[in-house]
Amino acid sequence: SAKTMEGASAFSYPLIFLPFLSSAFVPTATMPGPVRAFAEHQPVTSIVNAIRALFTRQPVGTDLWIALAWCAGILIVAYAFAMGTYRRKIS
Repeated sequence: SAKTMEGASAFSYPLIFLPFLSSAFVPTATMPGPVRAFAEHQPVTSIVNAIRALFTRQPVGTDLWIALAWCAGILIVAYAFAMGTYRRKIS
């Protein structure tokens, strides 16, 4: 849906900042209230926690399933958006 290459790359900016608002760098327990609430309920936190637990051979718990659900959900939404845009362009 972007008109230029620069415009298309600007769509990725919110995704670039998600790791900074997750448990990738600091535990969510040390974050202020609103930031913690956002960080605990976004896809990067569950993905990072699942990968961290797998690498350290710790029990993963439900983080793995939550991470996979986030990835599948994002894939489905992106596919639907891309197909809608493609159909609109070719018709």
